[in-house]
Amino acid sequence: MTTAFTPSLTSRLPNVGTTIFTVMSALAAEHKAVNLGQGFPDFACDPALVNAVTAAMQAGHNQYPPMAGVPVLRQAVATKIEALHGKTYQPDSEITITAGATQAIITAILAVVHPGDEVIVLEPCYDSYVPNIELAGGVVVRVPLTPGTFRPDFAKISAAITPKTRAILINTPHNPSATVWSRADMLALQDLLAPTNILLISDEVYEHMVFDGQQHESASRFPGLAARAFVVSSFGKTFHVTGWKVGTVAAPAALTAEFRKVHQFNVFTVNTPVQHALAAYLADPAPYTNLPAFYQRKRDLFRAGLAGTRFKLLPSQGSYFQCIDISEVSDLNEADFCQWLTREVGVAAIPLSAFYGNGFDQRVVRFCFAKQDATLHSALERLKTL
Repeated sequence: MTTAFTPSLTSRLPNVGTTIFTVMSALAAEHKAVNLGQGFPDFACDPALVNAVTAAMQAGHNQYPPMAGVPVLRQAVATKIEALHGKTYQPDSEITITAGATQAIITAILAVVHPGDEVIVLEPCYDSYVPNIELAGGVVVRVPLTPGTFRPDFAKISAAITPKTRAILINTPHNPSATVWSRADMLALQDLLAPTNILLISDEVYEHMVFDGQQHESASRFPGLAARAFVVSSFGKTFHVTGWKVGTVAAPAALTAEFRKVHQFNVFTVNTPVQHALAAYLADPAPYTNLPAFYQRKRDLFRAGLAGTRFKLLPSQGSYFQCIDISEVSDLNEADFCQWLTREVGVAAIPLSAFYGNGFDQRVVRFCFAKQDATLHSALERLKTL
């Protein structure tokens, strides 16, 4: 009799385990805690958007669309970028519809990073960046954002550049710190990269969540950056439909051609009726132009509710996150504090140390306020005990 066995293998990602988001969400469910950890809304999207998907299905848009995305949606995206940022992208050769921003980022990395190439990431950073680079055979070069302010340190970025540097990843508005890069920051980056062949991957999924009258400074606004950039966006974040997993990449034609070579073999294309629905929905700019005020109200509600606690509130300039300094509340490290807070207070948060490769602990945790007012009030009632 033949004995069945599973062959052994060498992991492509030996240092990757269960993510902190999965761990904290499971703990929140176990203790019936209010989950302000994971970054997604607990409220519904606009019913008109759902109706638009139904209409697209009923109109027969149910077979494979073009690999790069349906033309009407690519045109709508190009029109939106030009209106907001003054940059003209050709929808046929420079706009690609992706299965969410996460797929967009790994596809861009796989398209341009060769084994041994170095890629600069600015920590703290979203947890997919490093594994994506490693899967491409690239070398991760970690540069810290300035502790406390989370501003880019261009002297440190410059010092990290070598002849092997292939790309740099930036994220504004920033997850997890809720900081927003200024025009001066983007100009400094443009000057720094100008004499190099370094590519830019600009993660702009929170582009419509900027507060206090600020403007989102997209890489597409700066000719020297746009010419070397993959600019990544997310309909899921913008329209409260994270589960739909639809995003976009805007990039010069030469970069897009390489991007699509990989895209066609890792997802090929993206949900057809949803693409048609999004194209129709984009005809009205109000849902995304009103988004800053929508989320600023939630931010202000959450911050006001925490004002009476011993938490120190860090600035929340953009995204839908609020970072909190816990130094006056507890002697625990970030990860242990988040577990204690979930078990004993009934509110889940995420430690910022989870966004650093070395687990750097600065006594700061992240809450997500993309929640119904009732959810926020429930969390605030519990947090008031602190």
